Amino acid sequence: MNKKLVIERDNCPQNHPCPAVKVCPVGALSQNGFNAPEIDYNKCIACGKCSNFCPKKALQLRV
Repeated sequence: MNKKLVIERDNCPQNHPCPAVKVCPVGALSQNGFNAPEIDYNKCIACGKCSNFCPKKALQLRV
């Protein structure tokens, strides 16, 4: 079962640096200003570290 990281933009306050960007072990998350983070699916290994770290549950692993 392959999981894919998605961003629930309605859950993301987009008013601060995303704290989950720094916990990604492969650098798959980036952020431009205070916008919602972007996912580089070529790098993402769907480990779940960012989704577990996100306090607003804006980052989610889905099947």
